Amino acid sequence: MRRRQPPALPPVPFSPAAARAHRAGLGLTPEQVAEGMAAHGVRLLPAHVLGWESGELRPTEEEFIALARALWCPPAQLMGVRPARLRDLRVARELNQEGAARRIGIALRQYQLAEATGQWDGDQEQTHALARVLGLTLRELVAVTGRADELDRRLRQGVDGRWQAHVRAIGRIVPVHEDDLATVLTVLQNENQVSSHWGAGSWGSPAPAADPVAPGARPLGERFWELLGRLETELPV
Repeated sequence: MRRRQPPALPPVPFSPAAARAHRAGLGLTPEQVAEGMAAHGVRLLPAHVLGWESGELRPTEEEFIALARALWCPPAQLMGVRPARLRDLRVARELNQEGAARRIGIALRQYQLAEATGQWDGDQEQTHALARVLGLTLRELVAVTGRADELDRRLRQGVDGRWQAHVRAIGRIVPVHEDDLATVLTVLQNENQVSSHWGAGSWGSPAPAADPVAPGARPLGERFWELLGRLETELPV
């Protein structure tokens, strides 16, 4: 049975204006840019450089990285937008899929599927490696791996029940030490139990209005990141 190929991604974000500006700033001709790209293993005509700058053509991943090197600029500066997909973040680090998968410690196909679907299913160690390889903060990691909703659900379940039962699952999403997660989840549960107690009020009397800045009144996700940011985690929050 033939294995299905991952769905194709749209082209790498590319700003023709940024490419023109960088070339002009260096005082290079299209011919010189093409020569510089050849030194990085990509051979093409100066017309390709002009085609990219006019918007008529789009560079491939390999061409994009070689162009950034020839123009002596970080690849993200040629994207025109902040990289937000796994693929774009990888290209911004000048990595191909094989190199990224090898550094993270997963099979190439597993990584390809993650890029194609925007969904990540790595374990805690692999998730930590993904953040390190792509230079992500913990919040960026959760967003780019498509796990924000799962994190919110796990936090709510932990606060409403026994948070100890959810530490390992949350650790797969936010790869920090279990002791740090235990500290944060304990505070979250205590705050929300106090908030729920006072919010219930007593029979025959109205419940007091919640303080909009009280910890227990804030969205769980927001408070989770605030508390985690106070700890010394290996990966920045």
